[in-house]
Amino acid sequence: MPLLIKIAIEPTGVVGVWHNLEGDDFFESKLTLFPVEISELSSLKGRKRSEWLCSRYLLHLLSGRHDRGACLKDDYGKPYLEASDYHISISHSGDYTAIVAGPSVVGVDIQVMVEKIVRIQSKFVSALERKYVDLKNPLPSLHTIWGAKEAMYKAYGKKELDFLKHIFVGPFLYHIDSFKWVGEVKKAGFYEKYDLFCHKIDQFILVYAIQQP
Repeated sequence: MPLLIKIAIEPTGVVGVWHNLEGDDFFESKLTLFPVEISELSSLKGRKRSEWLCSRYLLHLLSGRHDRGACLKDDYGKPYLEASDYHISISHSGDYTAIVAGPSVVGVDIQVMVEKIVRIQSKFVSALERKYVDLKNPLPSLHTIWGAKEAMYKAYGKKELDFLKHIFVGPFLYHIDSFKWVGEVKKAGFYEKYDLFCHKIDQFILVYAIQQP
C-alpha cells in the first residue's frame, strides 16, 4: 500500500504514516542496508522484523534523497540518522508505522484505539489531566493523552520518565480532524516544553511532539 499520510512540519520537517500490507520482501528489495543495520536486522524476527524494515523504508522515502543514510541507535536506544542534523522518531501500532523528522528534537506515537486504555488510564492520566477527557466518548481523548506522553518520552530519549510524575499535557479540546496544544517534561534539572499535534485517521490516533526553541 502506498504512503497513507504525509504532513509537512513548518518551517521544515515531515510526518508520515505507512500501512504495511506488503510484507518483508517488498521492503528488502527497496533497501540497501549498511553492515551495522544488517547485523541489527539479523536478530529480529516476525513483527519486529517487519516493523524495522517498514520504518527504514518510510524514513528514506520521506527524506526525498536518492542515497539513504544509516539509521542507528544511541546508547539509550533512541534512533538517529548518521551524518544528519535532523532528529527522528519512530512508532508502530498493528500494521501502521509512523515517522517524524525535523531539525528540532521530535517524538511520535501512533496507536490504534482500543477499549483497554479506559482500564489503565490511572497509570498515565493525572487528576488534572482527567478534566480533559470526554466522559461520554473517552477513547479519543485518552489515546491523545497517552500519545502525547509517549511522544514526549521519545523526544526526551533517555528513558526513566514516569508518565504521572514527569510528563504533563496541557488543556486541550479534542477535535476529530486535528489540533495543536502544549506539553512539558520536568525531571531533576531537566525542563522542556513541546508543541503537540494530534490527528485522527481511520481507527488510529497519531500524536507528534516538537521541542520548543
